[in-house]
Amino acid sequence: MSVSATTITFQFNDGQPAQTHVAASGESVLDVALNNGIQLQHNCGGVCGCSTCHVYINAGGDDLPEISDKEEDFIDRAENPRINSRLACQCVVEAGTQLVVTVPPQHFLGH
Repeated sequence: MSVSATTITFQFNDGQPAQTHVAASGESVLDVALNNGIQLQHNCGGVCGCSTCHVYINAGGDDLPEISDKEEDFIDRAENPRINSRLACQCVVEAGTQLVVTVPPQHFLGH
């Protein structure tokens, strides 16, 4: 029995075309973005200590770990949070996950 590849499709609000990348089980959305040259801020280094890696999960969110209280607190501080907001550093994928993620504008360098 073969397990389908774990993929993350990154969509952007700035007009650049969507990108789909394969992810290894146990990688975070932030890891996959950075490993593929996608600009996604991560001021705290990916330890759930800020809100700069905020993304919107458009599909596949049910396959992600449940949101923690700490992550929820940081999302409340993010720019334009929505019901499907998550921190990319906390979105760890498992085998067979198919995610679609929107990367909000990254204009807040140093925020």
